Amino acid sequence: MSTTREVTDETFETEVLNSDKTIMVDFWAEWCGPCRAVSPILDQIAAEHSDKLEIVKLNVDDNPQTAMKYRITSIPAMKVYRGGEVVKTVIGAKPKPALEADLAEFLA
Repeated sequence: MSTTREVTDETFETEVLNSDKTIMVDFWAEWCGPCRAVSPILDQIAAEHSDKLEIVKLNVDDNPQTAMKYRITSIPAMKVYRGGEVVKTVIGAKPKPALEADLAEFLA
């Protein structure tokens, strides 16, 4: 079962930019193999650290406006938002320990 949820061009501002939580957005696409590989890892991190970091997914094919606005040129791309601003960017599929190291400041 997925512990992440989808956001769209229409809901991005409300659910991500206006949130008082720290949120990581996984920019992905159905056809992207590395995106599919990292998805269960992100689900695990979301489940284990739900009190500190919320993880949402945005399909770049279905939501091109948001993908263009944040200059998503390669996926998977993960951006951490706090107070409506991007505070961290992680590009590419990585094993769980590497992702947790990248996100350590938000998971502590």
